[in-house]
Amino acid sequence: MKIAFIGQKGIPAQFGGVEKHTEELAIRLAKKGHQVFVYVRNNYTDKKTIYYQGVKLIHLPSIHSKNLDAISHTFLATFHALFQNYDVIHYHAIGPSSLSFVIKIFKRKTALIVTHHCQDYYHKKWSFLAKTYLRFGEYVAITWADKIITVSKVLESYIKNKFQKKAVVIPNGVDVSISDNKNYLKKWNLQKNSYILFVGRLIRHKGAHYLIKAFKVLEDKHLTREKKLVIVGDGFYTDDYIRELKDLARGRENIIFTGNQTKEALAQLFSHCYLFVHPSQSEGLSLALLEAMGYGKAVIASDIKENLEVINDNTGKHFQSGNSEDLEKNIVYLINNPLVVKQLGEKAMLEAQKRYSWDNIVNKTEKLYQEVLEKKVI
Repeated sequence: MKIAFIGQKGIPAQFGGVEKHTEELAIRLAKKGHQVFVYVRNNYTDKKTIYYQGVKLIHLPSIHSKNLDAISHTFLATFHALFQNYDVIHYHAIGPSSLSFVIKIFKRKTALIVTHHCQDYYHKKWSFLAKTYLRFGEYVAITWADKIITVSKVLESYIKNKFQKKAVVIPNGVDVSISDNKNYLKKWNLQKNSYILFVGRLIRHKGAHYLIKAFKVLEDKHLTREKKLVIVGDGFYTDDYIRELKDLARGRENIIFTGNQTKEALAQLFSHCYLFVHPSQSEGLSLALLEAMGYGKAVIASDIKENLEVINDNTGKHFQSGNSEDLEKNIVYLINNPLVVKQLGEKAMLEAQKRYSWDNIVNKTEKLYQEVLEKKVI
């Protein structure tokens, strides 16, 4: 099959769950012998990178602003795709999917697939107009796509109840490489099991401010047992929020901002942390959460439905979303109970390996493509 991906910022993934999801799918489908094309934004992927692990990258420009970056690039990608002979065009995320109807109208023999990753209109960074457009994109995606994929059962249920449409659940996956090396940790003066880890984009709905507030209170009460808090990630058109976080952490030597980290540096940060905290208030299905489980780490996560679909009392702890005091209690409990931390991490790893294998996810996606194409032939 000749398969194209539209909607993601690009690959290789520097940040973003959609980008990581697309990268894993594209590489594995290429290894299975398919021709895979990924549309990438010039402000995300190095223009010199034309092929990446067997995947052809198609570079197109975009209007570099918060509200127009994605849709301007998607417009050009959709127009370009009209003149290609793709068997499958797979849109990712509801904003870019607002233009998927063009493919359905003009490329009727092409399988049109949309993955609904997250209800982005709940994210606080967007204006009213942007949120309205994202809801429009969701409507277009669900109405026009040959098949809708959701990354969680929560989203599947939402689509069934609101739109009376049947979606296929194909979640995000886990493929981690535990690192014994610690050379990157020296950069931030970190030791094994000496820090609590947060990984994610620094945008408000990810909830990093709740974690920083909780850690500061515990540190003031001398309850951290000299643990540090490491914040891994960067913003995306969220400079004001990043300044807010750094102001909140000002004067705290044990709160460390590493910026965005990838590959071996990120693997080391995951591999050697004491526990992982995921305080997000809105998700589809968090890749960072799944990766923490895959690394065998105890997890504390907010109690939104999407997180509770992943973790249970055997694999992690949860706290009331937006409640930093409840988060404090969970952090203190796990700091004081290293045996529980070890047991939760071991069970989390087994759960991640069992339920979130990328190979299984790719096989399910490939099968879905084939089923849609067979119906097109008939």
